[in-house]
Amino acid sequence: MELNSNQIQEIIPHRYPFLMIDRIIDIVPGESAIAIKNVSANEHIFTGHFPQEHIMPGVLIVEALAQTGAVTILTLEENKNKIAYFAGIDKCKFKNKVVPGDTMKLESKVINKKGHLGIAEGIATVKGKVVCKAIIKFAIG
Repeated sequence: MELNSNQIQEIIPHRYPFLMIDRIIDIVPGESAIAIKNVSANEHIFTGHFPQEHIMPGVLIVEALAQTGAVTILTLEENKNKIAYFAGIDKCKFKNKVVPGDTMKLESKVINKKGHLGIAEGIATVKGKVVCKAIIKFAIG
């Protein structure tokens, strides 16, 4: 199943300029999702990060992974119309830069869920190279 940006906005509350995913290209509700983020020089973040060398901030890469994870868990029928809150992050590593013109592939896989709490593994890649890996904790409210 694929979701466009309008469909994503029906699931998570994020809006421009903080919606960090453009499309879901594959999803297994409650288990995993793959999203795409097309990075553009027109994004407001690049006016200050950094004017001389545009680099997507690591915290926004992690946010894109978290939003992918939120779509993963909120597509379950019992979680519709709820919010997935970012509850923590472990083992976060940045491996490469993300710059305008890149297409980030964001993969989220739920590895543990108990009640309203859960843990997902997130991996962001550009052209097959890992740019970020993280374990993301969430709470459904």
